[in-house]
Amino acid sequence: MAPREAQPAPHPAGTPDASRPGARPPGPGPRAAAPPRPAGLRKRWLLAGVVAVLVALVAGVSLGPVSLPAGSVAAELLNLLPGVHLDSGLTEREIAIITELRLPRVVLGLLVGALLALAGGCYQGVFRNPLADPYLLGVAAGAGFAVTAAIVLGAGAGGALTGLPITIPLAAFVGSLGAVALTYLLGAAGGRDRSPATLILAGVAVSAFFAAGQTYLLQQHSDNIQQVYSWLLGRLATAGWHDVRLVLPYFLLTAVLVLLHRRELDVLSVGDDEATSLGLHPQRSRYLLIAAASLGTAAAVSASGLIGFVGIIVPHTIRLLAGASHRVILPLSMLFGGAFLALTDVVARTAAAPAEIPIGVVTALLGGPFFVLILRTARRVTM
Repeated sequence: MAPREAQPAPHPAGTPDASRPGARPPGPGPRAAAPPRPAGLRKRWLLAGVVAVLVALVAGVSLGPVSLPAGSVAAELLNLLPGVHLDSGLTEREIAIITELRLPRVVLGLLVGALLALAGGCYQGVFRNPLADPYLLGVAAGAGFAVTAAIVLGAGAGGALTGLPITIPLAAFVGSLGAVALTYLLGAAGGRDRSPATLILAGVAVSAFFAAGQTYLLQQHSDNIQQVYSWLLGRLATAGWHDVRLVLPYFLLTAVLVLLHRRELDVLSVGDDEATSLGLHPQRSRYLLIAAASLGTAAAVSASGLIGFVGIIVPHTIRLLAGASHRVILPLSMLFGGAFLALTDVVARTAAAPAEIPIGVVTALLGGPFFVLILRTARRVTM
């Protein structure tokens, strides 16, 4: 009997037949049919970030004990650009208020907010935790202990130490980096293949240690409590451009290092084994990013004191609205983080005028409810 010609296997119901004209080849499933959302930074979000910075800049310079017209302030800010000469209608005194008092403070707020938000987005990517904070590795506790010690020693020396304009920022910077270094050393006790959770636990231990030391110093020198807490609650008070010049080099270094390695954060999010198979060294990338974010956080803390929740509010909001890729989160965190802190400083300066609310109190009032929102939505967010 002649062999029968082989017949093609029947297709299950609903399965496209590749032999029919116009039929699509079978795919992995319904989810793969829709094209993935582009992970790149969209122009409209970048434009929104730039507009937010400009609005915060004009609002921060315009509002204060002496209110200035926003249009005149914008014209005077444009006059700072080379080749621009506009008649703002402001007096010499008002121009001096803009260029020597308010503008440095607003620029410092933009830099500090950008650093804290960028560090927060970086930490959240490294630790794969949307609740990670720039102060996670003991930065806040180390800075607080060092500043407390500097104030106490300065008072014991008749104010000779704390009278120097660089003493408090330098103490905060050294204390912050010292705490991070100690966290690294404790985390290294876990072996070569230590996980991010080991660093988090080490940071908690280091924070508890420095917090206990700070409490002891305050108990022994209760007359300095007010001066210490005025720094711990955060402030952007600045006289001239001195603090801006101190923070700017660290801002540039941190921004360049983190943004150049932002794609590696997306690779780390799939796990160390997969990242290694893609040619990435997970531990090397992780520690480089942590070191860069910690350096930027230390610089921000040294200039402004302890300002919490910026590193949680801004990156997480961007993650919910603009996408989960760190190619999107990190650049936008810098823009919106700077605008957020500058506008928050406006609230701190004007809400109880002529008195001034510590900016750390304002960010805590905003961050508390937002933290509850994150706890409710964290399980639904794809890191």
